Amino acid sequence: MLYYVKTLMRMALNIFAQTFRTLWAHKLRSFLTMFGIAWGVGSLLLLVGLGEGFRSGNEKQFAELGQNIVFLHPGRAPAFEGSLTGARPYKLKYQDYLDIRAEAPHVALVSPVIHRDDTRAVSQWASAGGQLVGIEPQYNKVRFLPVVDGRWINDFDNHEKRQVVVLGDEYIKNLFPPSLFPGRTPVGQVITLNGVRFEVIGVLRRIGRGDDNFTNARIFVPFETMRQYFPLKAEGELDAISMINYSPQSREVSLMANEQVKKIIARNHHFDWRNPDAFEMFDTAMNASMVGKIFDAMNMFLGSVGLVTLALGAIGIINIMLVSVSERTREIGLRKALGATNRTILAQFFLEGIFLTLVSGGVGIAFSAGLMAALGMLPAPEGFDTPKLVPASAALAIGSLGLAGLVAGLYPARKAALMAPVEALRQE
Repeated sequence: MLYYVKTLMRMALNIFAQTFRTLWAHKLRSFLTMFGIAWGVGSLLLLVGLGEGFRSGNEKQFAELGQNIVFLHPGRAPAFEGSLTGARPYKLKYQDYLDIRAEAPHVALVSPVIHRDDTRAVSQWASAGGQLVGIEPQYNKVRFLPVVDGRWINDFDNHEKRQVVVLGDEYIKNLFPPSLFPGRTPVGQVITLNGVRFEVIGVLRRIGRGDDNFTNARIFVPFETMRQYFPLKAEGELDAISMINYSPQSREVSLMANEQVKKIIARNHHFDWRNPDAFEMFDTAMNASMVGKIFDAMNMFLGSVGLVTLALGAIGIINIMLVSVSERTREIGLRKALGATNRTILAQFFLEGIFLTLVSGGVGIAFSAGLMAALGMLPAPEGFDTPKLVPASAALAIGSLGLAGLVAGLYPARKAALMAPVEALRQE
């Protein structure tokens, strides 16, 4: 038994040694062949990784708005029911919010919003202009508004019309400059809004990157306080609100929630809810789903490009191995005449093809992983994450490599093994 094991090991070592000698004898050809496979694998992983970077960056942007949010704005309805021409603008009312809260069972959370851009905030150290937003306490459950110091607005603040504010990150920098207000919290400080005194009760963490997120340049006050001191008088309606934010019970029922809301708004403002042009809505759940489908299609396309490149590399290995079989016809005939079996010849050429494929594929995987890791150390552009090595694409690349290596090694090896020794020795 030990003798047979040693014999098999010796044969395997001889085959590997012969394989390495053959590949080393044709260094340039072997390198170019391996480069084709490495490029195919690396491009497959890198292209899919780029697609995933776009996807995750986009998901983060939506997450910073909040999960499954619908923004409902004032719209334009037909001048009268059944009219196909002309439209009248309508304003959202506080009663619309109350009706949605009471009559839309698929809406989990809803908050009215009043915002104005004509307020001037003044602290002891500086002054700044920005957007003043009146909201109810549940607003921070609809939107993503992380408080880093102090607290958020509560029901008592709202019912008692307290003069309290929560500051966005940009307002903190403008009203409490670090050079004049070093190492201290704005919580507990007093500011004035158009001359009205307010106490700072909380500050928000910065959201997003750069200057694209306007939430950082907002001051939040209780809704009832906003209605008392800064109502939307320009709208001609004391009951008017700027917009309504709501979130459905789940993404699966978002369409039903939107339908319920549309019916309520259309009933209150006297138009047909089935008219899509009468509503100004932005649904993050639907937009995220659409963007997800786009990225899925993009990943499929990029993956297909990488697989085609990988297939071309495999074809190159098959061609190289067939050329190698043709060049070594006399060698094959001589070895078979000296007693080499078909299995030995088959194993040698098969191992050459497998070695070229797997080693070059491993180099491609390592190179793409290293490149993506290096890119991960750089600051990512707005709305884009650095490429990531996707396990599914790596598994696909490994599986494709195995299939390519099997085809690239087996077909030329079988052709070499089936050569008749006499015919092979006659070849020039």
